[in-house]
This record gives sequence, C-alpha cells and structure tokens, in this order.
Amino acid sequence: MERLTVNRFIVGRQSFNHKSQIMSTNNSTAYWNQNLRYLAILLFIWFLVSYVFGIFLVEPLNTIQLGGFKLGFWFAQQGSIYTFVILIFIYVWLMNRLDKKYGFDED
Repeated sequence: MERLTVNRFIVGRQSFNHKSQIMSTNNSTAYWNQNLRYLAILLFIWFLVSYVFGIFLVEPLNTIQLGGFKLGFWFAQQGSIYTFVILIFIYVWLMNRLDKKYGFDED
C-alpha cells in the first residue's frame, strides 16, 4: 500500500501538504498559542457585547437612543448578532494572516 499521493504525504500519523515544510515543535506551539490568544480576545469581545452590554448594563445603555431604539435593547436584540458575524470575519482574516506567517497558506 503506497502512502504517497500527488498533493500530500504522510509521516507517521501526521499529514503534511507538499508545499509546506514540516513545522518544528516550537513553531507549532507558537502557532497554536497565537491561535488561542486570538480566540480568547474574540470570545471576550463577544461576551462583553452579548452579556455585559445586552444583560448587565442594559438599564444604563437604555438612556441612549440609536435609530429610535434604546441602545440596551439594540445590543440585546441586534448588536450581539452583528458583532458575532463581524467577529467571524475578523477571525478568518486573522487566521489567514497566521497561516501565511507559519507557512500554511493555500496559495
């Protein structure tokens, strides 16, 4: 059974793209740590907008109007959803940059 294919090759239990080099343990650890840092920051922003602004600070935010609606209501109903979708696009953009930095880009 041949384990080599045109686009990929397998070393042990890990599969590597022929375009990228096998990453050292330090590089893979740095890559994963940066990914976790991105996730922590983006999840904190999501938590802040969804829970803190939409639930805990709803009364002080309701004193501000946005498009005819109270800001606290807007964060609870629309703002958290818009923020979540924007955070998805930011995460994709950040991960594409990180992939290029560590040689995992698909270009």
